[in-house]
Amino acid sequence: MRSGLTTNTVIRCAADLSDELGFDSLSISAVARRLGVAAPSLYSHVRDLPALRAGVSALALEELSDAISTRIAGRSGREALFGFAEAHQVYASRSPGRWQSLQHLTAGGMAGSAAVGRLVALTQSVLHRYALRPEWQVHATRMLGSFINGFIALAGSGSFSHRSPGPESSWDIAIDAMHTLFSSWPSMDSPDPARKLH
Repeated sequence: MRSGLTTNTVIRCAADLSDELGFDSLSISAVARRLGVAAPSLYSHVRDLPALRAGVSALALEELSDAISTRIAGRSGREALFGFAEAHQVYASRSPGRWQSLQHLTAGGMAGSAAVGRLVALTQSVLHRYALRPEWQVHATRMLGSFINGFIALAGSGSFSHRSPGPESSWDIAIDAMHTLFSSWPSMDSPDPARKLH
C-alpha cells in the first residue's frame, strides 16, 4: 500500500477526478490509478463506490458551506442573497464534479447528515434576515434552491446560449426579483400557504 495513503487523500483525489471526468464517471479503479496503487488497497479507506461518492459529496458540502459563510458574513437582505447565490455559482463553475455530487445527496444517507444541516442553517440564516413568517420558510427555501440549481444546470448545458443578453443578466434580474418577493412575503395575505390551486 502506498505510504501515507489516508481516507482524506482518497476522497480528495476522487473529488479532483470528479471535476475532471464528471461525478458519474467516478470509479474505484480510476482513483487507484491516479494514486498509483492497486484498487484493493483503497478498500482499507472506503468501503465501496457509494461510500467513495458519499465522501466526495460530504467534502463538497463542506467546501460550499465555507464559501457561503464567507460571502454572507456581515451581509443581510439583497447583499446576503446575492452572496449566497454567487457562492453556488462560483463553486459550480470551479468544481463541476463536486457540484454534480451535490445533486445526489439523497443517496448514501447524506440527506440527514450534519454537513447538510450546516448548509440548511446557512440558507435559513439568509432567509431569516427577511423576517419571513415561519410557515413560509420551507417554501422560500425550496424556491431559492430550485432557482440556483436549475439555472446553473440549464446554463451549464448551453440552454441559455442561443439568445442575448447573456445568462448573467438573467441571473442578476432573477435574484433581484427573489429579493423583492422575499421582502414583501411576510405581508402577503394568505391564511393557508399550503392551499392547492384548482
